[in-house]
Amino acid sequence: MEIFLEKETALVEAILYLEGDLLDEAAISRISGLGREVVDRALEALGERYAREDSGLELARIGGGLIISPKKEYWDNLRDRYGKKNDSKLSKAALETLSIIAYSQPITRSEIEGIRGVQADNMIRLLLEKQLIRETGKKDIPGKPVLYGTTREFLKFFRLESIADLPKLSESEADRFELTGQE
Repeated sequence: MEIFLEKETALVEAILYLEGDLLDEAAISRISGLGREVVDRALEALGERYAREDSGLELARIGGGLIISPKKEYWDNLRDRYGKKNDSKLSKAALETLSIIAYSQPITRSEIEGIRGVQADNMIRLLLEKQLIRETGKKDIPGKPVLYGTTREFLKFFRLESIADLPKLSESEADRFELTGQE
């Protein structure tokens, strides 16, 4: 690595460490006072450093932002002690509701209930409190029901760069998530 870039890379690394939350390149540039090109080169150098086998960290891109985090292969060993214990515990019903929202968004409460076959008010309230979902608007039908979609926190929680990174559904799973004309 070029000598002048070592200090800039160290500065970018320190910023990512201290912020502890997702930052995009523009925010890193603004915080560091470095130009975007220098930030991009520093991030590339950090990515190469963390890609080595002797590093337990990675530069993860999640929901359009970057964060330093443990490599995915170590996370199962670390989750119990270092994960957000209460936040990571979602009931089967909450996970089912969340997956319906993730794969069918934007979606209304009654559409969720139509897919699940049970009332969803409590699960929606829980997912809103955990900031895994949010209100994305109103459906243009009588009564104007609220539409729900996933959040950046959802992407962070499941370590996804975008909603497109969700696992693909099998044909039978996709049929289950299909809306059947409620409302």
